[in-house]
Amino acid sequence: MKLNLGCGNNHMDGFINVDKEAGSNPDRQVDLEALPWPFEDNCATDIVMSHVLEHLGADPQVFLGIMKELYRICAPDAHIIITVPHPRHDHYLCDPTHVRPVLPEILNLFSKTLNRQWKEMGLANTPLGLYLDVDFHLEKVEVMFDEWVQKEVIAGNLAEDDVAHLAKTQNNIIQAMTMTLRALKS
Repeated sequence: MKLNLGCGNNHMDGFINVDKEAGSNPDRQVDLEALPWPFEDNCATDIVMSHVLEHLGADPQVFLGIMKELYRICAPDAHIIITVPHPRHDHYLCDPTHVRPVLPEILNLFSKTLNRQWKEMGLANTPLGLYLDVDFHLEKVEVMFDEWVQKEVIAGNLAEDDVAHLAKTQNNIIQAMTMTLRALKS
């Protein structure tokens, strides 16, 4: 099964399009903050969450429950593609329905491999993968630069290192990120 969770009006062929709003005409109407989700264990081979995760789980316990549900419904080696606005971009900052930033560093907290490494190194990173018994591997992070940044990169006025520094110190550098997770299960 392939799921497009929080589809809104972005329906995808070959996917079950899921949203809580009836007005978006989903295949299945589901509130993703109402746990547990009405899907079987290990049922999804592919999941897309495009511009949805930043809207969910204002309460940390709800967000953690969502991550547990996401893991529960994933088949072994399922891929989850998550696209979110960058939290330092106006697209994130100007939408009052955005309740939580989602960054690669947050998703890495759900990796048991990284959790164990941090523990061995004596780091204080919260080992959510171990606490919640979920295991996601962050396979890929792609960024979409703001239009003005993209133009400067193409013109040769900004190098990759410059953009990386700007993204950590200024707003409106990275517009959105797409992160691909893999569910590690035996």
